[in-house]
Amino acid sequence: MSQPALSVRSAGIRFGERTLWEDLSFSLQSGEFLAVLGPNGAGKSTLLKVLLGLRRLTTGTAEVLGRPVRRGGSRVGYIPQSHDMAPETPLRARDLVALGLDGHRYGIPWARRATRERVDELLQEVGAAEYAERPVGLLSGGEQQRLRAAQALAGNPALLLCDEPLHSLDLHHQRAVSQLIRRQAVERGSAVVFVTHEINPVIEHVDRVLYFARGQHRLGTVEEVMRTEVLSELYEAPVEVIEHRGRIVVLSEHLEGYHDHDHATEDRP
Repeated sequence: MSQPALSVRSAGIRFGERTLWEDLSFSLQSGEFLAVLGPNGAGKSTLLKVLLGLRRLTTGTAEVLGRPVRRGGSRVGYIPQSHDMAPETPLRARDLVALGLDGHRYGIPWARRATRERVDELLQEVGAAEYAERPVGLLSGGEQQRLRAAQALAGNPALLLCDEPLHSLDLHHQRAVSQLIRRQAVERGSAVVFVTHEINPVIEHVDRVLYFARGQHRLGTVEEVMRTEVLSELYEAPVEVIEHRGRIVVLSEHLEGYHDHDHATEDRP
């Protein structure tokens, strides 16, 4: 087997006396799609911060393409949680996407023909072509989020990190963006780490699930992890997992609610 795109070994994160998670070990091969689930504050977004080089592990190691994780790695793409940009942001929609290709270079990125063609392609794929020339600060949250997805994919990353990338998108554009991310994995070989509260929009694309809760975690296929007995053990409380027409619903009076409707922001230790 070839060198993994991502390797995490005996990793743990603590904040003072609180252990967010520990003894986490897994690797992702090129083209593999990992969904990361769990309640608010369980450590999902913190894992992404570790992989981006923004937070150090308390224990263990993390490597991308055989090298220790470092901040600003050019082979790592990132779709952040949705947040509105200031109305006065001096960029058009296409300029924001182009930064994913030429943001590390001097000069005007959109002046290069190859860049313009690739940007046009990405704008079309995420359904943003119609507002390509508009200032990003005047776009809706959902429109901005589509641009962030296009920007992250522009550089053809070896590892793509996604933090609630479907938040604020309608069902049509959730499907378009999730399919685009899956194509990036299948056709271009990117390993994908996809943090989400709702697995259903991407369930057909997921190879494995990493589920965090109460300082513990479970890792496996959807069928192995999203089960009543597994989540009940993880939460140390009765949990019921229901599958209906290809959708999964997680129910318990001890949880915040249905996991397939929960889009809250999390991980703010």
